[in-house]
Amino acid sequence: MTAVKLPPGTATGIGSMPGQDPAEAARIVVGELPDLPHLPELPGRGLGADLIGRTAALLVDLAIEEVPSGYRVADRPGRDHRRAVGMLRSDLDAFDEAIASAGAAPAVVKLQAAGPWTLAAGIELRTGHRALTDRGALREFADSLAEGLAAHAGEVAERTGAEVVVQLDEPSLPAALAGKLRTPSGFGTVAAVESTDAETLLRRVLQRLPGPRLVHCCAPDPPVRLLRAAGADAVAVDVSLVSGPAMAEQLGEFWDGGGTLLLGLVPSLDPGRPVTLRAVAEPALRLVDRLGFDRELLAGRAVPTPSCGLAGADRQWVRRALALARDLGRAFVEPPAGW
Repeated sequence: MTAVKLPPGTATGIGSMPGQDPAEAARIVVGELPDLPHLPELPGRGLGADLIGRTAALLVDLAIEEVPSGYRVADRPGRDHRRAVGMLRSDLDAFDEAIASAGAAPAVVKLQAAGPWTLAAGIELRTGHRALTDRGALREFADSLAEGLAAHAGEVAERTGAEVVVQLDEPSLPAALAGKLRTPSGFGTVAAVESTDAETLLRRVLQRLPGPRLVHCCAPDPPVRLLRAAGADAVAVDVSLVSGPAMAEQLGEFWDGGGTLLLGLVPSLDPGRPVTLRAVAEPALRLVDRLGFDRELLAGRAVPTPSCGLAGADRQWVRRALALARDLGRAFVEPPAGW
């Protein structure tokens, strides 16, 4: 594993933000998360700004187009593809400007893209089947993604002067492994993906990216052991969706092996009641106690985050959620009295 070198007490966000103004989103992220700001995603702008369309904008020698069911492979880049590329460029310009205006450049920044399984699950081939049903298409998408994402990370590093952490989002991976992905028609399911195949393809992408490498999975009981075997240096999970001793054991193994966990602890949506720092910290404290680790582990190898993206939150809660994550990171380093 490549060590994830972050200041003790670092916090970050998952990726998505509400609204359609990239400058505002970038200012909020850079202001609230000074140690590890992330390049904001604004899916509220519609197709092309969502996870799949945004990631497709990074692909090399592959293009997509919008169809009624979502996205399909296209013969050549068209209006839909150019729109996705344009929005990604404006997001990066806004992020660059927000960092310059902040006066203190971060040492590390984070960017996000769909992982190969989620990407291939979200794009149809010309036959109408999901791309992940075709082994040749899977490899082609994985290689194109790795090449495009590596170039994107290099540009972000050059523009910001910071080390780049690349986050692959794999919300569809558990469903693919369990054979629960629906066919585009909705009348059937796609055959389950073998865990060895999932690991191999994910490693094919991760090994071509600059380290450290992060995989985020906000689905229940993410396959942490598989992600570690594929080469992830850090894994991001929604702690509220981690259930049972087997899942806790996988997290413990990941920590024991030197990995860093991004713990989704802050609600992504306003719960409609007061939220205290102790309340959002409690699941992390219980987890380390249950696994037998010293709580000091949280200061160095746990990064608090919202439970998932913030695209559905209102602006007031966005600031509150990011501030809670930041304050929680600091509390891991210097626990308040009574913790």
